[in-house]
Order: sequence, then structure tokens, then C-alpha cells
Amino acid sequence: MALTKNERRLRIKNRIRKIVAGTGARPRLAVFRSNKEIYAQLIDDVTGKTISAASSRDKDISAAKGTKSELAKLVGKSIAEKALKAGVETIAFDRGGYLYHGRVKSLAEGAREAGLKF
Repeated sequence: MALTKNERRLRIKNRIRKIVAGTGARPRLAVFRSNKEIYAQLIDDVTGKTISAASSRDKDISAAKGTKSELAKLVGKSIAEKALKAGVETIAFDRGGYLYHGRVKSLAEGAREAGLKF
């Protein structure tokens, strides 16, 4: 029986999550990509708390015009700024089962440019 696209992504996501875990000092940058929007959150898996979050639905980002990849880069910069404000410099990147290209790659590059290390 063939897997659906979503089932395949969830299998890959679970395989990644076995390895990637966030701590208070090095939280996990989790990415979720829907058809229209992209979301990112910094998660401390030890306490189970979200440190900060950013998405393409935020007021300042949704007002910007551009392609979905350009908006993803802005989301990356936004989450990086919030992380640095919270005192986080290094993170563990969790691509959430998505391939590392397109919007996911743009988000990661935006976060790197704004000063996050991973």
C-alpha cells in the first residue's frame, strides 16, 4: 500500500525527532509549512515550553509583499531576533519532515543571516 504525502512526511518527521531535541541552552527550531503560510517556533523539549514563535501571519510580515520564499526568509529573521532577545544564540534545526529546499531553506538562511548558529 502506497503512503500518502502526509504519511511519508510524518514518518520522516518522527525519524528526525528521534535525533533532534531542544534544551534550554540549545532549543529546537521547529518549522511547519502549510500551502499558504510558514510557521517557526523555538521549543525547549526538556520543559515542554515554546520559547518564542514567528509566522508569515504576523502583522509585520503579512504586510510585506513578495513570494512565499521571501516571506519565509522574513520569518527566519523574525524568529532569530526573538531568539537573540531571549538570550539564545545556538539552536537545533528541525525541518519537520520537509525537504531542505524552497521555503524551509529560505527560513533557515534568514535565521542564519540574523545571527542564529546551527
